[in-house]
Amino acid sequence: VFCFPDPRTDPWLLVYSPVPITLVFTSYLFVVALGPSCMRRRRRLELRAPLLAYNLAMVALSCYMFYEFLVTSVLANYSYLCQPVDYSRSELGMRMARVCWWFFFSKVIELLDTVFLILRKKQEQVTFLHVYHHSSMLFNWWSGVKYVPGGQAFFIGMLNSFVHIFMYGYYALASLGARMRRHLWWKRYLTLLQLCQFVAIAAHSSYNLFTECPFPDGFNTAVFLYILSLLALFLRFYYRTYVRGKQ
Repeated sequence: VFCFPDPRTDPWLLVYSPVPITLVFTSYLFVVALGPSCMRRRRRLELRAPLLAYNLAMVALSCYMFYEFLVTSVLANYSYLCQPVDYSRSELGMRMARVCWWFFFSKVIELLDTVFLILRKKQEQVTFLHVYHHSSMLFNWWSGVKYVPGGQAFFIGMLNSFVHIFMYGYYALASLGARMRRHLWWKRYLTLLQLCQFVAIAAHSSYNLFTECPFPDGFNTAVFLYILSLLALFLRFYYRTYVRGKQ
């Protein structure tokens, strides 16, 4: 099944062909490469109001996706240990496929994170981890929606949406300026929440590599290896920011 596109999602926006998402990815890399030099002689932009609106919108979208993943999985009696994809056109099957598409599309929207950093001349925050994470998620979830929109994949989307509620909530507060800085003491715990998310996804994906589950092993293997790379990069970030930084 993994070798063939899901006929339900294959014609959907940005899913029908790898060309559109590749163009998005290429444009993103051009912005990352050329954006800082274009801003070098320009005044940094504050963008306080647009940032607040954007981050609040992302909180709302994350809440919606978390709700849809959770409620649909409960109504469909999904298993958290082994869940094959429901390729039917049933109401719940289509509902899960739709929220998977919205999760994929949210990764396209999230590329604006980088654009805002460049416009605000915060290039030091456009790290390898930042660019790798944002760009790789595009192709990961493009393939997820095209081939396996549901099943085991729902757990990743649900967990990530939950984490992003707090992450974009933090960004929304931070966009209000210096007066909010003393209220953002919990940034370290947000990074710990992200690390816990990666551990949970790694455990969830690896479990099915050692059990009989009618969900593509290739997809679980790819997720497991990808999550290990994120775990290593985020652990390095945590050490450099909160451990070595304090020293």
